[in-house]
Amino acid sequence: MTDATPLSFFDEIGGHDTFAKLVHLFYQGVATDEVLRPMYPAHDMDGAERRLCLFLEQYWGGPSVYSQERGHPRLRMRHVAFHVNPDARDRWLGHMRAALDQLRLPPLHDVTLWDYLQRAAHSLVNTFEPTPAPPSKET
Repeated sequence: MTDATPLSFFDEIGGHDTFAKLVHLFYQGVATDEVLRPMYPAHDMDGAERRLCLFLEQYWGGPSVYSQERGHPRLRMRHVAFHVNPDARDRWLGHMRAALDQLRLPPLHDVTLWDYLQRAAHSLVNTFEPTPAPPSKET
């Protein structure tokens, strides 16, 4: 890069290491969430973490590995099978906010990333039905 070439947001906040940390911290919260955890197959939590990291990196100007591996993001289509109601959205945002807080990004970077995450989460709500109760365990 030359001095005249602006850095991408991806580069400005620390590149892969920053996004990997954000997503890892986020999934630590998801792993303990009674509403969100069932949306992720137990055998593929690492895969989900990797895909979100690749998506965010690409969106913010990093490598285009996500599209090379998975094609167009099609976020609404990829999430339509999940029960994404306002409660799930708010839980997702809560875990993401906690993860983002741990990064301690400069305020402008924090608010820029947070604004996007909020808009993305709101756009994925696909039902206003309450979260179904988990199947009861019979004794």
